[in-house]
Amino acid sequence: MLDSHWRDVAVIAELRQQRSAAPRSTGLTMIIDTGLGVSATADLLEVAGDYIDVWKLSFGTSVFVRPAVLERKLELINSRGILSCPGGTLFEAAVLQHPCHAYMRHAADVGFRAVEISDGTIELSAFRRKGAIECALNAGLVAITEVGKKDPLAQPPIARLAQQALRDLEWGASWVVVEGRESGTCVGVYDDEGNVAVDALDTFARILGDQHSRLIWEAPLKHQQTVLIERFGVNVGLGNIAPERVLALEALRLGLRFETLKPIADELRRSGRCAPDHNDAIMIGNAIDGRASLSATPGAMSGVTLGEAAHGKRRA
Repeated sequence: MLDSHWRDVAVIAELRQQRSAAPRSTGLTMIIDTGLGVSATADLLEVAGDYIDVWKLSFGTSVFVRPAVLERKLELINSRGILSCPGGTLFEAAVLQHPCHAYMRHAADVGFRAVEISDGTIELSAFRRKGAIECALNAGLVAITEVGKKDPLAQPPIARLAQQALRDLEWGASWVVVEGRESGTCVGVYDDEGNVAVDALDTFARILGDQHSRLIWEAPLKHQQTVLIERFGVNVGLGNIAPERVLALEALRLGLRFETLKPIADELRRSGRCAPDHNDAIMIGNAIDGRASLSATPGAMSGVTLGEAAHGKRRA
C-alpha cells in the first residue's frame, strides 16, 4: 500500500494496483548517479528510495570517489535493498587488460551488489560476454548486461540487439539494458532528435516475447518514457533516470502527469464513467482541459477517491 497522505485522493486505483512492488523483477527504475555525495545520497533515499531499484554510478565515476566515501555511499544504498552497480564503461576499461574475474571480485569487495556488462565502446566476443556473466554470478553479483553501441555511426541492426539480449538472459543475466546514452539521441531505438522508433520496440517485443519485461530501456527524456509506458505499460523497465526525476517518473507511470492522465481522463469521459459535476465529485477531465480546477473545499473533496471516480462510484 502507498504510504502517503494522498493515497485516497491522488492515485488512480487501477494503475496503482498494477504497479509492481519492491523488490521488483519488472518495472525497474535505474538511476544514473554522476557524483552525488553521501548527504545527497541519504536525502534521495529518504525521499525517493522506495522507487529506485538499481543505482548506477555511471561511466567510470566511482574511480574518482575516495574509498571511505564510496564505501559509505554503497552502505546506504545497499541498506535499502537497492542494487548498487558501477557503470559498464568501467567494466570495458578493466577487461581490456585484465581477466573479468579480477574485476568482478574487486567490485564485490568494494561493496557493489551488481555489475553492468557491456560492449558499448569495445568489442566483446560471445565467449567473453558469456564468461563475464558467469564471472559476475560466481562473485555473488547480479549480472546486468547492456546491448548497443555508443557510437552513432556504428549502430547494429535492432534485431541483432534483441537477439543478443535474449542470449544474455539465457546465459544468466537478470536484466538487459538497451543502450540510450545519457543524451537519449542517435543510438538504439532513438533518432537524432530523441524520437522513439516504434517499429524497433515491436522488433524487441517480437524476438523476446514474454522476456521483454526484463529489459531496462535507457530513456532519459520524458517523451521517451511516455512512449515506452504507453507501449509496455506501467511496469516497463526504465534507466538513465536523473536522481532528481525519480518521483516525476513514478508520477508519469501512474497517471499523475499530463501525458499519462489525459488519455485516462478522455477515456473516462467517453465511457461516461467520470464523476458527475456536483459538490461531492472530482471532475478529472474538466480539470485537465482547463475548464475547472481540482482545488476544492474539504467538503467537496470528501467521499470520493480518484479510483472511485474512475469507476463512477461513491463511498457510502
